[in-house]
Amino acid sequence: MKKVLITLLLIPFLMSAQENQQEPIFMNVMLTPNPAKITEFEAGLAAHNKKFHATGPNAVRVYWIASGKHSGKYIWSMGPTSWAAFDEANNPDSAHSADWNANVAPYAEANMTTTYWKGDAKHSHFTKDFEMKNLAIFYLDIKRFKEQAFMGVLDKVTKVFKEKDGDEQWGVYFNELRSPKYQDMVWVNFFDSMAFMGREDKFAQWYEEVHGEGTFMGFLKEFEDSTHGNYSELWTFREDLSGLSGQVQVTSGQ
Repeated sequence: MKKVLITLLLIPFLMSAQENQQEPIFMNVMLTPNPAKITEFEAGLAAHNKKFHATGPNAVRVYWIASGKHSGKYIWSMGPTSWAAFDEANNPDSAHSADWNANVAPYAEANMTTTYWKGDAKHSHFTKDFEMKNLAIFYLDIKRFKEQAFMGVLDKVTKVFKEKDGDEQWGVYFNELRSPKYQDMVWVNFFDSMAFMGREDKFAQWYEEVHGEGTFMGFLKEFEDSTHGNYSELWTFREDLSGLSGQVQVTSGQ
C-alpha cells in the first residue's frame, strides 16, 4: 500500500519529466562579491568565463541583480545545456580550477546558492531572435500536491499573453530540485528598455477578453489555491563578464 501511495504522489513529477525530456537545463549560481573587491571580482570573473565558458554546453552568461533582497549579487548561468554536460562542469580540469581559485574565489564571499532550471517550451514564447539586455524575474512557490492544478492556471495565463501580448519574448522554467520559498517556477520577461516596467497592467482586462466576462475572480481563486506566494527581481545582462554574447537566436533553436 505504501508503494502504491508513493507512486501516486509522484505521478505529476513523472509526467512532467516525460513530457520535457529534451528541454534545456540551466545551472544558476548566485555569487556574492566581497564589497571591497568588486573590481577584482569582476575582472577575474570576466577573464575566467571568456577563457573557459565561451562556447559549447558549458558556456556561461552573467547577470547582475538590480532589485530585491539579492541586489548587488551576480547570477552565473550555465546553459542552455543538458544534465549530461554537468559531468564535465562539476569535474573541471586542473587549469580551470586553478584559474577560478586564484582569480575569482578570493574576491567572493564563501556562501553561494546553486539551482537547476528546466525550460518549459509549452508555456514559453520565443518567436524571434533578440539581444539579451534586461530581465524581469517572477518566482512562484507552488503548494505541495497542487502541481497539476497550477499547470491549469499556467495554461490560462499563457493563452492570455500569447493572444494579447504576442510580440513579447518570455521563458518559463521549473526548478529541478525543490528549493526554499519562491523557487519552484520562474517566469522571465526579456526586454530592452526600462520603459517596459512602466507599461499599464492590463492583465485582468485581457484575461476576461480571452476567457470570458466575469472569469477573472475565479482565476484569482485558482491561483491562490495552488500557490503560496511570489517574489520578483530585475536582472541586467553583463556581456562584459560573460562567455556568451547577448544574442539569442531563436530561429536556429538556440
